Amino acid sequence: MELLQGAGDKRQHEHTLDFLREYSFRILPLSENVGHRAAIYIEEYSLSHGLRAGDALIAATATENGLTLCTSNVKHYRSIKELKLRVFKP
Repeated sequence: MELLQGAGDKRQHEHTLDFLREYSFRILPLSENVGHRAAIYIEEYSLSHGLRAGDALIAATATENGLTLCTSNVKHYRSIKELKLRVFKP
């Protein structure tokens, strides 16, 4: 969702979808557990660290599925203790 939201126009939207298909990215469902964990993250980190709903859902999805989140946006994520985080610089 966040990648598609960042598209500036229909062409970028299509390029993003093509990229996701070409490299066989898995799109994980928004489960009840992910939603619950995201809500907890918002309660804990929105005021102190500026965590927003989209980032909370991303962190919760990674945590609930035992995945490492690879991001260059560490500002909102580094305080989430149970989140496995890998930082990269594009």
